[in-house]
Parts: sequence; structure tokens; C-alpha cells
Amino acid sequence: MAKKNRHPIDRKMHISQKLAEAEQAGKPVFSFEFFPPKTDQGVQNLYDHMEREKIDYALKEAHDAGCTNILALRGDPPREKQKWEAVEGGFRYARDLIKYIKQTYGDHFDIGVAGYPEGCDDNQDPESLMQHLKEKVDAGGTFIVTQMFYDVDLFLKWVEKVRAAGIKVPIVPGIMPIHTYAAFWRRANWSNCRVPPEWSEALEPIKNDDAAVREVGKSLVASMCRRIIAAGINSLHFYTMNLAQATRMTLEELGLVGAHTPSQRPLPWRQSLGLNRRDEDVRPIFWKNKHKSYVTRTQDWDEFPNGRWGDARSPAFGHLDTYDIGLKGSNEQIIKLWGEPKCLSEVADIFVRFLSGELTTLPWSDTGLSSEIDDIRNDLLDLNKRGFLTINSQPAVNGIKSSDPVHGWGPPGGYCYQKAYLELLVPPSMIDQVLDRTKKQENMTYYAVSKDGELKTNAPEEGPNAVTWGVFPGKEIVQPTIVESVSFMAWKDEAFHLGEDWARCHPSSSPTRRLLKDIVNNWYLVNIVNNDFHQTHEIFKVFDGLEVSNMDQVQVNGVGDEGLKN
Repeated sequence: MAKKNRHPIDRKMHISQKLAEAEQAGKPVFSFEFFPPKTDQGVQNLYDHMEREKIDYALKEAHDAGCTNILALRGDPPREKQKWEAVEGGFRYARDLIKYIKQTYGDHFDIGVAGYPEGCDDNQDPESLMQHLKEKVDAGGTFIVTQMFYDVDLFLKWVEKVRAAGIKVPIVPGIMPIHTYAAFWRRANWSNCRVPPEWSEALEPIKNDDAAVREVGKSLVASMCRRIIAAGINSLHFYTMNLAQATRMTLEELGLVGAHTPSQRPLPWRQSLGLNRRDEDVRPIFWKNKHKSYVTRTQDWDEFPNGRWGDARSPAFGHLDTYDIGLKGSNEQIIKLWGEPKCLSEVADIFVRFLSGELTTLPWSDTGLSSEIDDIRNDLLDLNKRGFLTINSQPAVNGIKSSDPVHGWGPPGGYCYQKAYLELLVPPSMIDQVLDRTKKQENMTYYAVSKDGELKTNAPEEGPNAVTWGVFPGKEIVQPTIVESVSFMAWKDEAFHLGEDWARCHPSSSPTRRLLKDIVNNWYLVNIVNNDFHQTHEIFKVFDGLEVSNMDQVQVNGVGDEGLKN
């Protein structure tokens, strides 16, 4: 599929490596613990004894899914039992599980282990617990995550004892934010952790005011975190209990998150964690807003583009009947979301509302738009109001720093570039005008295709056209986003399939279904690239003075699907 790049973008996935980088940089990092919605069956499944066969299956699933970090815990007893007991054929101690993982998978997994600064439910002997911790690390544990605590002095003394015992792996303190007074004490009592007297004195007078408790709790927990960081521990792990507010408040108090927190993306699109996709660094732009769909349709490829796109004709894109391809939700949910448009102006209004932020999804976009389109938002709004339905776009970028919070990506010290790109649906009555105008622009190339596969293009060859690239110190030029014909034809099938899904949500004889089917069956899917990356708005000038006619006309021709072209 693709040749290997000699200088791939660095993608370290082991937690211990990330912790080492944070310590070297002297910059705090944080992580969160979330869990699936709780059901009685889910809880039972979670805490049931895991036989060796189940553990083997779980580890293989984690390995094959690309997971490279495992937290190896003995676990709690099932709900109906007071004391933990090893299952026949299972593992008695966490160290046994760690040894087994190392023997089976070598260094593939980074293995986290639990640390107990104040003892655990069935062992309050600090010397015994320290010996167990050393055995877990000696068996292959690469980092420690602690039980929750609130007494920093006690925690720091415990860290000194850990280091004195010869345990050198990173220690990640477990932090439990304060959501409510009752929950605070319930969790403190459950974990047998000491609460400093000044905390009780601060929270007791406001215990019946949840908002006040969160506000004071934020300051208490943030102060605790500052002391931990000041002691040289630059990692914090938050037990959120699936409640984001208190954690977010604490991080904001610490200055670790906020409107101006930079976010360095390795690539301009979200990477997959699959083991065989680690080095993937090139994708077609067409699936920019349909990440899961692209991953699903390419999951059976033997190898993935790295450094260059290569020949896309050899691997096949997956079928469209897979779960992640079509629209999500019931017919009623989709109708509630996008209404029942009966004329083109009402369809265009749905796109306008999406561009304005009132809607967060379209059939061709699983998420809301990023701030990247702010530079061209007005152009897009104007185009949709005139009946041209835009489903994907990007502005031109000329050498912006890789640290830029909007357009930046890749390693520090680099510069990012991209060409203006526009993808939209064009009615058959206007396709020739649009393409003729595009041909006259010497810097612009296009692909236009109907549902039936009639392809029109002025591209000079079938090879890929890089529309995003970056230049970074010590690396070859990275070209992570491309346009090319074979993958565009695969996207064409999906794009029209999504339109058909939308139409089928409505009764067969309804004006809405007839209208959407007409768009799917007769309109063209068009993409245009302005190959002059200095120009952002010129791509929209192709449409100057053009407007789709009869936008307010309700379609009445045909009865259901039978009267339409299939």
C-alpha cells in the first residue's frame, strides 16, 4: 500500500514514557478515570472472578485493538462476598498476573500497578504492602497509580519509603475531587484515608450547599495538587466518578486547562490506536468529518500509508452495510434533529444552521465544525444560502507555526501548510457552469461525480494531490491529507448512501423523501482544490453570481421512490 517513511512522526504510547517526558520537561500532566454507565449486570461482570481463559481473551482483545497500557489489579470481591478469594485456575496476587502478562506479551504492554499510601481494605500493614508493591514492580510493573488520599504529608512520606525500598518507577498520585459533602466523606471512609482537620472545618459549615462545597473543595484539592507538584511529582490522576465539573474546576484553578491551553496534535486528523495503524500518517480528506467510517472501511488493509499514499487501487474499501457507516439513531430522532424539509431552501437552511453552530451534525459530518473554518465561514454560509450544499472544506494556510492552536499540528518548531479545499453537492442544471468556471482557473483542479459513477475531472493524473503538509526540524516533509480519484470514488458511494439513509427516514410518499431522493439521484458530488496555497477565498469566486433556481418550490413529481430514478 505504501512505502515506509524513514522519519515517521514520533508516537510514544507507553504511559511510563509520557511520565518520563513530563518529568524531564518539568511540566505537569494529568489523566482521568472514567467508566461505562453502571448497571447491575455490568457491576457484576466487572467484579466477577476472571478465569484464566477470560483473562487470555481480554488481553488478546486489548493487544489486537492496539492498547499498549494495562493497569493490573487484583480487584474487589464480588458483591455477595465479604472477602476476596482466588478463583480456581486464576491468579491469587496482582504480581502473578503481571508475570503472566510479561511472559505472554513481553514489553508490548506498559503495566501499571496499585499503590496504597494508607493501606487497603484487607491489609493495613505498611511493611507488607511495601513488599507487595516491590514484588509487583520487580515482576514487570512500570508505573504506580495510588489509591485516593487527602493528606499530602502522609503521601510524601510514603513516596520517600517507596524510593528507599529501591522502587524507581514513576508514581502517579490518585486525586479524588470533591463533588458533594456526603460523597466526599463516603469515599474517604470507604478508602480509609485521613482527612486533614482544616478540610473538615472548611466544609462542615457549607455541607448543605453543593455549589459552595465544590467551590471550596476546588481550592482545597488544588492546593494539595500544588504541593505534590512542588515536591517534584508532575503527574496527577483524577478519579472523576463520571462527574466532570469538580475535576474541571480543579484543573482550571491549577491553570492546567482553559481557553488558551495549547493542544499539540500529532496530525491534522485524529489518529487510530489500532496496533497496525501506529505509523499511518496519510489519509484522503474526504473522511475528514467521518473518522469512524474511514477506520471501519479500511480496517482489513494489510498496511497503511506511511510517508506517501501509494497505489490506492489494490486495497478495497469496506462495504457500506457496516454499523459505523450509516446514520445513527431512529427515524424519529433524525426527523427531530433535521426536521422535514419540503423544498431546497429548507434543506439549505439545515446546512446554514450547522455552519452557524446551531446543529452539531449532518449526514456527512459526525461532529460540529472546528474553529478552522472561521476564516471561510461567511463564504460557506453565502454559498449554502444560494443552494450549493457544502459538506467539507478547509481554508488555505501558508507556513503557520505548528504550535498554532487552530491550524497547527506536528512536532514543535515546524510550519504547516494547506490548500483551500471545497466539497459540495451541485444540481445537474448548474454542473457544467461550475466546472467550466473552475477549468478557467489555472490553479484549480476538480473531481465531480454522480451517484451512477459518471466522473468529470481536470486533474492531470490519477496520482494523489497533497492538500495538507508540514515541514519539521530533522524530518522529511509530512503530507498527511490528500485528494485522489480512487478513494474519492469510494467516498462517493458512501456520501450518496448517507443521503439515501436520510431520505429513508421519511415516509415514502412524503415531499421530504422525494426531495432528498432527487438530490441523491441527480446531483453531483464535487470537490475543488486551489493549488495556490496563498489563496483562501478565490475558490468561492467560481460561484460568483450563481444561484440555484426554484429553491422554494416543493417537489410534487413522482409518487414515493417508484417515480424516481434509481
